[in-house]
Amino acid sequence: MSNIHTLLARRNPGHALEQAFYTDPEVFQTDLEAIHYQTWLFATAACELEKPGSYVTYNVGAYRVVIVRGADNEIRAFHNTCRHRGSVICKAAKGHAPKLVCPYHQWTYELDGSLLWARDMGPEFDPTKHGLKTVHCRELAGLVYICLAEDAPDFAAFAETVRPYLEAHDLGNAKVAFESSIVENGNWKLVWENNRECYHCGGNHPALCRTYPDDPSVTGIGEGGETPDHLQAHFDRCEAAGLPANFHLSADGQYRVARMPLKEGAESYTMDGKTAVRPWLGRVPFSDAGALLQFHYPTTWNHFLADHSILFRVTPISPTETEVTTKWLVHKDAVEGRDYDLKRLTEVWMATNDEDRRVVEDNQQGINSPAYVPGPYSPTQESGVLQFVEWYCATLATHLAPGTMAAE
Repeated sequence: MSNIHTLLARRNPGHALEQAFYTDPEVFQTDLEAIHYQTWLFATAACELEKPGSYVTYNVGAYRVVIVRGADNEIRAFHNTCRHRGSVICKAAKGHAPKLVCPYHQWTYELDGSLLWARDMGPEFDPTKHGLKTVHCRELAGLVYICLAEDAPDFAAFAETVRPYLEAHDLGNAKVAFESSIVENGNWKLVWENNRECYHCGGNHPALCRTYPDDPSVTGIGEGGETPDHLQAHFDRCEAAGLPANFHLSADGQYRVARMPLKEGAESYTMDGKTAVRPWLGRVPFSDAGALLQFHYPTTWNHFLADHSILFRVTPISPTETEVTTKWLVHKDAVEGRDYDLKRLTEVWMATNDEDRRVVEDNQQGINSPAYVPGPYSPTQESGVLQFVEWYCATLATHLAPGTMAAE
């Protein structure tokens, strides 16, 4: 294939990317090394790590990570690789363990990663030098992020900006009502491009369109223009009630947060538009506050509603495979069958995710054709896609610049 520098240099602004960006193994590996191995990734909800010893595992490219709540209640992340001969330690997707014990030779680690016990290693063996390798880990208002890089980029600016928006949703008092993981046979960037526009919604998402507006100013970025009056009125109403709402896009384009309205009369993502859960998760003062929409490239977009929250995680598997995990969070005291009906809570986004899977897979199949030529984006409907592609290309170019590690 043409090298990645050439692909970036000849990119046609305002147009989709060339085929190699969505199909080539070398580009995919560069994506991992330039982006997923370098920046903060959303991993899980803190409420899943319910008590000391609770853990979840997460695989990203070649890396296996275990995230665990310690005896001191701190959440930490480690490479899920024994310091003896490298075996995976925690094999389950999630679980609970008083200690982390390697199944191969039973090397035993404390929940803080320190090596507690290793049999017959001789008098010269120093256990303090064989603790689990750490992975950068931060908890933000109930969301857990990790970074695989040796030197993690700044997290504070993102946290300081987003925390006031999230705190109203009280994710520390949540539980996961349901979790779904699907594999979409499409490149991870196609999953994101599809997410960043609602140009396709009317023709593909009948359930979602009952409550979610296909107004491009809600899904898109709207760079260079003033906030439409109807959005500003919604922001002002929320802000006056002590609910952070105003649109904020980070200077580098990696994350955005805004509390957007749903369709008139809609309160939540249900078939009838009414809230789905009692008690509500959080302290939102009115049911028609809309959805706090947050994305953070490259792994997560989220919808935080008055009654419940929905977390999405995007994980690349191969050049043409991407895992999308969705978690529905409700108040920890809500009882299924009494306070919510699981089908009613999940049916809109279960349908939407499957529809998006089909859309992404159709897109990938078309791009695979030798006849594929990148077409122009709609500046009105696809400003969010344009913004994502610009962020992606800028991030890749920075990684490949002279003096940085090039993955070619």
